Amino acid sequence: MTRPLHVVLPGDIDDPAAPSGGNTYDRRVLTGLAATREVHEIAVAGRWPYPSAPDTAHLTTRLQELPDRSTVLLDGLVACAVPEVVEAEAGRLDLVVLVHLPLGDETGAPPELPAREGRTLHAARAVVATSTGAARRLEFLHGLPAGSVHVAPPGVDPAPLAPGTPAGGRLLCVAAVTPRKAQDVLAEALRTLDDLEWECVCVGALDRDPEFTARVRARAGDRIHLAGTRTGAALDSSYAAADLLVLPSLAETYGMVVTEALARGIPVLGTRVQGVPEALGEAPDGTMPGGLVPPGDVQSLATALRQWLTDPGLRRSWRAAARARRTGLRGWDETTRRLSEVLHV
Repeated sequence: MTRPLHVVLPGDIDDPAAPSGGNTYDRRVLTGLAATREVHEIAVAGRWPYPSAPDTAHLTTRLQELPDRSTVLLDGLVACAVPEVVEAEAGRLDLVVLVHLPLGDETGAPPELPAREGRTLHAARAVVATSTGAARRLEFLHGLPAGSVHVAPPGVDPAPLAPGTPAGGRLLCVAAVTPRKAQDVLAEALRTLDDLEWECVCVGALDRDPEFTARVRARAGDRIHLAGTRTGAALDSSYAAADLLVLPSLAETYGMVVTEALARGIPVLGTRVQGVPEALGEAPDGTMPGGLVPPGDVQSLATALRQWLTDPGLRRSWRAAARARRTGLRGWDETTRRLSEVLHV
C-alpha cells in the first residue's frame, strides 16, 4: 500500500498574482504525485521570495502532528530558512528538501540564510535540485557529498510554433522584475542598439522590488515595455509574438521560461549560470538553439543582441536549432517520476 505524502509549501503557491517557476513546479509535480498516492499539503505563510519570516510556530505544530516515519517533502523556500524546525524532526520523520534556488543566490536575501540553509540540507534524508548545475552548486556551498543531491528537472508542455518575423526584432523577457533577473542589465544593453529596429516586452511581476522596478523604468526608454504579470492566454500570446527570448539572470537554477520558449521554437539568449545551459541544451545535431553570455555583462549581452538583429544567417541557425530542440524536451511526467524515486513513496 502506498504511503501518504505530506508536502510543506509556500502559502502563495496558487496565488495568480504571484506566479513563479517554483510555484508552477510544485503544483505540477504534486498533481502528478496525487494521481498515484495520497498527498496532504501544509501551506506556510511568510514573506516571499525572501524567506526570512515563515510562520515557524505553525510549521512546527503541523510537523509534530504527523505520525512517526511519515514522508515529508519540504519546499526549500520554507524549510531552508528554519533549520531548527527541520533538525527537531529529522530523527522522527523522513524529510526530503526540494531546493529551487540556493537562498544565498537571491539578491538582497539576509546574509545569515546560506548557513541556515546548510543546516537544513544536512538534516534532511535527501535533497533534490532542479538541474545538475544547481545540484553540484548546493554540494559545493554546503559541503554535501559529491553526487548526493538528486536532480528532477522541470517539464514543459507542448505548444504551437511561434511564427517569428524575418527581422527578429521582437524581443521577450519573462521574469519577475527583480535584481536577480537583471532587467537593468538588459535595458542598458538595449540602449546601445538605438540604431537598430527592435522592441522588447518584459513580462513579470513589477511589485517584488519597487525601487529596482523604478530604476529599470528609468533606463527603459520607449521601446522596452514593462507589461507586468501575464498568465494563461495572455502569456501564450506574448510567446507567440516573440522572435527571441532574452533571460539576463544573475542566478538561475534552471529557467523554466527557457524550455517554454523552446517548446514554441523560439531561440533563447541567456546567461551562463547554473541550470540555464542545461535548459537550453542542444538540437539533435549538436547545434545550440540560442546563445549564452556572462551574467551581469552589459557589453557581451549587447554584442550578442546586435549579432542576432543584424545577421540573418545566425537567426536562421538559432531558429532551426530551437525547432529541432523541441523534440527532446521532457514532460512533467518525467519530473514526477524522478521525484517519486527519491521520495520512495
